[in-house]
Amino acid sequence: MSPRRVRAGSDAVGRQDRPLRITVDGEPVDGIAGQTIAGVLLADDRLAWRRGRSGAPRGVFCGIGVCFDCLVTVGEERDVRACRRRALDGDVVTTQSRQDAEPAPGTEER
Repeated sequence: MSPRRVRAGSDAVGRQDRPLRITVDGEPVDGIAGQTIAGVLLADDRLAWRRGRSGAPRGVFCGIGVCFDCLVTVGEERDVRACRRRALDGDVVTTQSRQDAEPAPGTEER
């Protein structure tokens, strides 16, 4: 997956870019209407935005919503797949990690 986009001037379809701005962990990030949250993050040179249980960086892996590596929180909604959710102007995105999640019932550490 590449964060590169076809420039509007050379787009044979004649697409018109409509800018949008989301906030990621308190920082403004600019994107283009129609991009997914993952697309906005990749275009901002963010290749990873969460950590797995082992501490390994995670970002987009499959890009089609199957693997759950790109999970973020959007507003109050946790576990949003960034590759499947279109960014909306004003979205407040918070990155998350396995350590942030509450343990499943019966799996609490003693």
